[in-house]
Amino acid sequence: MNYPTLHIRQLEGWLGFSRQAYYQYWQRQAGQVNSESDVIEMVKKLRKDHPKMGGRKLHDLLKEEMTKQGIKIGRDVLFELLAANGLLIRKRRRRVTTTFSGHRFRKYPNLIRTLVVDRPNQLWVSDISAP
Repeated sequence: MNYPTLHIRQLEGWLGFSRQAYYQYWQRQAGQVNSESDVIEMVKKLRKDHPKMGGRKLHDLLKEEMTKQGIKIGRDVLFELLAANGLLIRKRRRRVTTTFSGHRFRKYPNLIRTLVVDRPNQLWVSDISAP
């Protein structure tokens, strides 16, 4: 916000920080925004060739380039940055296929579907499929 009647010298006394600290804070904020946008561009450039590359591998590949540019971003901060910009890759759920009913062999009907069980040992069930 911009308050034309309020001077930084007045804020020094009220808030307890110096004018130098005020300007350093805003300079750090501006530098952080620039470095974040640079990192996002580097990630997008890498993802053009490798669209499914995960965050850890991205961090390892970009570490050298980031140090050349003087950007210090750790793995967790990179993950937060990717999440904030919608650049995280969703994990693929792998499901184990246990049954394949579309085989060419004879399929027997389910004889117990309509059976009403009313006493013990009336119905026994087993599975002969191979592990």
